[in-house]
Amino acid sequence: MRLIWLICICILFLNCEDKHSKKKKKVEINQTTTEQKQVIKDTIEETKKTYPVLDGLQNAMEFFLEYDKHNKENKVRLTTDFGTIDILLFNETKFHRANFIYLTKRGYFNGTQFYRVIDNYIIQGGNSDDVKTAKKRDKIGKYLLPTDTNRGYTHERGVISMPSSDIENPYKLASPYEFFIVQQHGGSHFLDGDYTVFGKVIRGMDVVDKIAAVKTDDGDWPIHNVYIRKAEIIN
Repeated sequence: MRLIWLICICILFLNCEDKHSKKKKKVEINQTTTEQKQVIKDTIEETKKTYPVLDGLQNAMEFFLEYDKHNKENKVRLTTDFGTIDILLFNETKFHRANFIYLTKRGYFNGTQFYRVIDNYIIQGGNSDDVKTAKKRDKIGKYLLPTDTNRGYTHERGVISMPSSDIENPYKLASPYEFFIVQQHGGSHFLDGDYTVFGKVIRGMDVVDKIAAVKTDDGDWPIHNVYIRKAEIIN
């Protein structure tokens, strides 16, 4: 009789534990679902926002001057085929920081490539041979950004800088959709004064080195495309 009583006690205890465990899991699932819902909600809200098509230097400068006031994020993570690269954007170069944050939030960099790679020099990204990239640019606009080279930053290893536009212009106005990361040991200081340094890699230089080491064609484009799978804001 005592044995039966002990068995009943054990069964009752196990049932209580099982219910408690299930309740705990349910709470954890609900919390995760809530977080996921918030991310989805934020993404949808960002998509719903309407932005002007940027069609010139003045138009872009006015837009980013205002955008800078309300979008203070300064860290971006690039998820690539070789790993992640975390970038800190400098607040001092506010137009270039705001531009990079804006393009990240618009999802522009997702699916673009590191299309110019020169080992022990730079890896350059933000372009693609995919027509989707061209369509994204059409929606955002065709504009350039002025150089901002008097902030004390130089082209040392690990910084992120903005190349000048393909369009010939005497002031080396920057192509806002593209960027390069200096991979060269000792830096590439001959670029100082011509191109705007607006951030630096704070984690993932080993990934930069791996990308820099890939085989390329005669035009410095990787034989096997190296994609930026996702660009996202991080804390």
